Amino acid sequence: MTRIATIPLQRTLSGAVQQAQRRLADTQLQLNSGKKAKDLAALGGAAVRTLSARTALATQAAQSAATSRLGTTLSLYEVNITAIDTVASDLKTQLMAAVGTGSTATLPGAIDSAFSQIRSALNATDGFEPLFGGAQGDEVPFKPATLADTIGVTPESAFGNDDVRAAAPVGGGATLTYGITARDLGSGLLAAFQTLAAAGPIGDTPTGAQRDALNSAIGQIDAALPQVRGLNASNGLRQTQMATLASRADDRAALLQKLVSDNEDADYGEISMALTQQKTMLEASYAVFGQVSSLSLVNYLR
Repeated sequence: MTRIATIPLQRTLSGAVQQAQRRLADTQLQLNSGKKAKDLAALGGAAVRTLSARTALATQAAQSAATSRLGTTLSLYEVNITAIDTVASDLKTQLMAAVGTGSTATLPGAIDSAFSQIRSALNATDGFEPLFGGAQGDEVPFKPATLADTIGVTPESAFGNDDVRAAAPVGGGATLTYGITARDLGSGLLAAFQTLAAAGPIGDTPTGAQRDALNSAIGQIDAALPQVRGLNASNGLRQTQMATLASRADDRAALLQKLVSDNEDADYGEISMALTQQKTMLEASYAVFGQVSSLSLVNYLR
């Protein structure tokens, strides 16, 4: 006897409806999250590439942060070295004017001011440690507190830095040595200040010995400035190098971010089309299921 039943068909259609509902729910989740999948495992074959790209992107972000900090340090170097150059050049000009005119009434104040400004620049910090202290973070790079304190001191006792030059990784396994010490910057200028301090109190008119001391100090500043300017120029080259590296790092980060985005981020245009299609299919499934559910063999046996 042939058996007629609608229940198996209803079950089949119910499964199809549930499958359409799941697909629609997944598409709506993509729309809400903006992601193709809820986790890496759901990306399938793209998961490995995405994980590798994310790892490289994290490494690049850490390197970019280190590069940014180094760029800040190099900028602080530039500010303070330029200040030393400017103050020393101005002092030289005032010494020359004093020698030329024979009037030194304002010179003692100018010398003390120049000493104070250069000392402040040599002892500048990055907010935590001295910029020019080498590896001696707890030492004062330039120790004499006053012009008179420079008399009789040696460069070894006047400067508290060591000879360690700071270095930092800059990517690709390369290391950039960028450190500058207070002794590098200030040893020549220390000699000029020692000469001026040894000349004793300078009145309105210098003595012959004091005039000779002023001329000697002018020569010592002249000899010291090329070293200061050379260090500033080298620092400028490092700044240019860091700017180039930072630009390349940004390009690499953008490329890696695009790779991650291509693998993870959903295409809203595709999602909108899929959502419309799946809603239509679900509505059709509901309609067919409703029609089948209303079927009854009794209607045909009457």
